[in-house]
Amino acid sequence: MNTVIIEGLAFALPLFIIAIGGIYSERSGITNLALEGFLGFGAFFGAAVVMVITDGDIAGLGIPMFFLALIFSAIGGAIFAMLHALLCIPFKANQVISGVVINILAVALTAFFTSQINTILLGKPTNKFVLGVCQKFTVPGVSKIPVLGAFFTDVYYFEPIIIVVALFMAYLLYRSRFGLRLRACGDNPHAVDAAGADVSKIRIIAVMISGALSGLGGICFAYSISASFSPSIYAGYGFLAIAALIFGNWKIGPTLGACLLFGFARSGGYKLAQVLELSSTFSDIIMILPYVLTLLLLMFFSSTNRAPRALGEIYDKGKR
Repeated sequence: MNTVIIEGLAFALPLFIIAIGGIYSERSGITNLALEGFLGFGAFFGAAVVMVITDGDIAGLGIPMFFLALIFSAIGGAIFAMLHALLCIPFKANQVISGVVINILAVALTAFFTSQINTILLGKPTNKFVLGVCQKFTVPGVSKIPVLGAFFTDVYYFEPIIIVVALFMAYLLYRSRFGLRLRACGDNPHAVDAAGADVSKIRIIAVMISGALSGLGGICFAYSISASFSPSIYAGYGFLAIAALIFGNWKIGPTLGACLLFGFARSGGYKLAQVLELSSTFSDIIMILPYVLTLLLLMFFSSTNRAPRALGEIYDKGKR
């Protein structure tokens, strides 16, 4: 049980921060299917910067390089998200097509640049940066409590960081003037414009926040799931975050519940495969549990969800 909780949290929290990024974008009115591209490019940017700084010897350098990777991943994700923002807002492109294209573009760009950087630094044209596993800590005393103690045992350093960032983003969205205007942009952008705020500016900022949070989640996945960055390790995670925010009705609290459900389903499936001593073929089937759960939840609950009223609509200031 402890293993299921520990590994479930390690998967659910990065997924949660990515989903919050999606909430920011979609509550502002911009449909965002590009989360997977944002998290992949953001993670690449953070890993690449640290890789260049350390001249290719990135593994085993401890916490300072890890925090540096987190910062630059958020920056890289925000920069890459500007592409989606520019296409969808000033150029008024189809938001769904833009998101799909950006996902494909991110995979191609990160694979190419990773290979080029490795060729220059290491002399090997591989598309992978070896990062190592993020260090963990255990809270004394509390960790001894049955079941509950698992939440305070073998905690990755990025987990409390994600919790703090998530609390700040929740405050910003629900308790600040900017958050009020952002939410209004997704429901009635003309009212925001009439109040004197710049709808386009708010939406661009929201999409960039989405990219920054996705990049943060992406590098956390790289440091926990595979101990390396590779364009192939994120397949499906961005769309799983989208499913979580839809199931959470575009609200941060319920979205956390959905991410925890997906995380525990994943770690529970992995533990079940170990207990039953299944071959790799059958264990791979069990690992699709989060995605099967996603389909079931969307089938039974999506009809009661209410998306922002102006979601996906191109804002025309002259149209009333």
